[in-house]
Amino acid sequence: MKTRRLGKDLEVSALGLGCMGMSSAYGPAADTAEMIAMIRAAHDEGVTFYDTAEAYGPFVNEELVGEALQPIREQVVIATKFGFEIDPVTGARTGGTNSRPEHIKAVAEAALKRLRTDRIDLFYQHRVDPAVPIEDVAGAVRELIAEGKVNHFGLSEAGVNTIRRAHAVQPITAVQSEYSLFWRGPEAELLPTLEELGIGFVPFSPLGAGFLSGKIDESTRFADGDFRNAVPRFSPEARKANMALVDVVRAVADRKQATPAQVALAWLLAQRPWIVPIPGTTKPHRLRENLGAIDLELTAEDLAEIESGLSTITVQGERLPEAVLKMTGL
Repeated sequence: MKTRRLGKDLEVSALGLGCMGMSSAYGPAADTAEMIAMIRAAHDEGVTFYDTAEAYGPFVNEELVGEALQPIREQVVIATKFGFEIDPVTGARTGGTNSRPEHIKAVAEAALKRLRTDRIDLFYQHRVDPAVPIEDVAGAVRELIAEGKVNHFGLSEAGVNTIRRAHAVQPITAVQSEYSLFWRGPEAELLPTLEELGIGFVPFSPLGAGFLSGKIDESTRFADGDFRNAVPRFSPEARKANMALVDVVRAVADRKQATPAQVALAWLLAQRPWIVPIPGTTKPHRLRENLGAIDLELTAEDLAEIESGLSTITVQGERLPEAVLKMTGL
């Protein structure tokens, strides 16, 4: 397995595994035993980087990841997140953020228990909390690092000014945001800032929540509880228009004897050497397919063809519901 470096010294597999969809967001939770087996199978294939959060479930995804990785804990990197208001007993969410220092520390203690570990390798603020200065957030994580309970600090969906302010207090190892051929917003400001500061980038939804796999079209029906039912970009009309993007990717895939998903992931890997996508799946064959992207070399001509094809396409629909978008880029 090829590896990449996030920040100064966090070495991980070139692709990680996003575990959210095993427990939430895409409809009913998958079978726990099957997901434990798949997480361990991913490690057998060389994956060392696993992404979860207290908000996924809530709580149950951390428990799943903790159980799956406990036998191989010293061989893997676990990333989890804090920052939402979640009742620690009932798991009820208010929809609001909470990054008060005392809350961050309480979340860390709870996550350590659920993950069956003595330290969190990468601890992200899940969303910026407008009520708490980012310097206080970074300071709280710095204290957790000093105590040996956290190894690295990260931010998710944060704006560049927030990143700079936090980085000045506690160096950031990685920033996580959505990035793919389906959403290229980070290219304008975020990627140049991360390059300047020496911060790694972890794209989530690197396959556009499955759209870039080529397996979704305007007739696809999502399960009850699948967040895509509320996403403007996934309305039937938007999907029909956005298939033009998939056609561009599929043309390259056919020529390379690869799949659209592999080309989409290989494109991301080609953008910067410090980018580590975390595609998620609940299907072992999709896991193997995604990992095939690591050895798929896109030539300059391939990349130019993709760029040329996309230059004539305007993706239809916002990437998230309006209320969720308001919590990003702060």
